[in-house]
Amino acid sequence: MARSDLPLILVDNTNILSILNEGEYKFTNLTFEEAKAIIDMHDDDDVIKFFSGYELKQVVFNYLNVTDRDFKYEPITDMKVGQDAITFKLYRTPSETQPVLKTANGIEAKKIENVYVTCQYFFRLK
Repeated sequence: MARSDLPLILVDNTNILSILNEGEYKFTNLTFEEAKAIIDMHDDDDVIKFFSGYELKQVVFNYLNVTDRDFKYEPITDMKVGQDAITFKLYRTPSETQPVLKTANGIEAKKIENVYVTCQYFFRLK
């Protein structure tokens, strides 16, 4: 599906406010399988990545099992009417338990937080 005039935007919760300037938007929660299917429907040049963090890249390309097609990074300042996006929201909570384990090289590591991810699909209506 090539729509390079209105590419799918992949964004995280730290950058989402940059693209939600004026207009009306519709948000829908997604399962991880749905997010993967939507991304996989688009051609390489039909997706813009508006996140650069390693942690989120791991979620999208490893956990969701989306092929890392090296989508173009582009800071977006405004979505166009009819444009689609998927946002990945990271939530952190303190760990209720704080087990200590030994890494492969013998250093102690302590769990300090839990990280959760949710996905939402949204598009600009007006």
